[in-house]
Amino acid sequence: MDYNEHQEIPPIRHTLDLQPTLAKIKDIQNECHKILVGQKDLIDLILIALLSDGHILLEGVPGIAKTLSARVMARSIDADFSRIQFTPDLMPSDIIGTSIFDLKSSEFIFKPGPIFSNIVLIDEINRAPAKTQSALFEVMEEKQITFDGQTFPMETPFMVIATQNPIEQEGTYRLPEGQLDRFLMKINLGYPEPDDEIQILRRFKDQIHKVDLGKIKQVLSKDDLLDMQKVLSQIHIEDQMLTYIAQIVQETRNHGQIYLGASPRAALALLKTSKVMAILSGRDFVIPEDIQAVCNHVLNHRIILTPVAEMENMTASDVIDDIIRIIEVPR
Repeated sequence: MDYNEHQEIPPIRHTLDLQPTLAKIKDIQNECHKILVGQKDLIDLILIALLSDGHILLEGVPGIAKTLSARVMARSIDADFSRIQFTPDLMPSDIIGTSIFDLKSSEFIFKPGPIFSNIVLIDEINRAPAKTQSALFEVMEEKQITFDGQTFPMETPFMVIATQNPIEQEGTYRLPEGQLDRFLMKINLGYPEPDDEIQILRRFKDQIHKVDLGKIKQVLSKDDLLDMQKVLSQIHIEDQMLTYIAQIVQETRNHGQIYLGASPRAALALLKTSKVMAILSGRDFVIPEDIQAVCNHVLNHRIILTPVAEMENMTASDVIDDIIRIIEVPR
């Protein structure tokens, strides 16, 4: 009897054709760079959140193009876009909508609010009171609202891009950890590099009025986006990579400088975002570098440092980098 007859033959994994997806990604990047200077990482991270069907929080000082980046990205996609400026007097009905009395039918009709869009930009999310924030996060999580016993689902795609100023905290309402966890990623933006700032001045030296977004073409349709998300489900990830993700997340719960570790939702977020990172790198399989590349953005808002670590001026990013260093990388 031939011994080979009893050997289990491993399944053949067919290589995915990523060229159509990569071509669309390149089109979006090119359109965004018509306006944005030196923001390649930010553009890629917003794309990762979009393809992962998640929401994103942008934090940085005023004037570094947080809002502009979101608007430019939304402009390149053939989808509905709305912007909501959060203020202390904003009510939940100002976001989700309200009912109005129709004289013709003599009944109340629901009038949808600005949250009913495909890409929603929330400016200064920590300016609104807790009740309004709660209404927003319910929609983000459930992707639907219930009003007067009726359920109104959000149209696909649905993505919230929220901005936050880290320095002007007077009169703001800090986002609780449970609500921060609803964001797939938090991106901390810094000042541009000197060369990039010079390039910004050169590009806009003759411009007097506000930035013209009309030069941005819509290069991605809703159907294109859904097709790209389907490709995501076919990206291969080995069991050892799943173990690597689990070890990183579990270490956040055991690390001596972390008071509150990441949730299982964080592990799922690492899984999805690392798959998109693999696509951006032109691969149909995940490697450790993909996980490491998104790790900081996925975890930095999901952990709380101990008082001792904060007194030592450590940041969440410092501790996450330390965790990546101490966890054995699978080969």
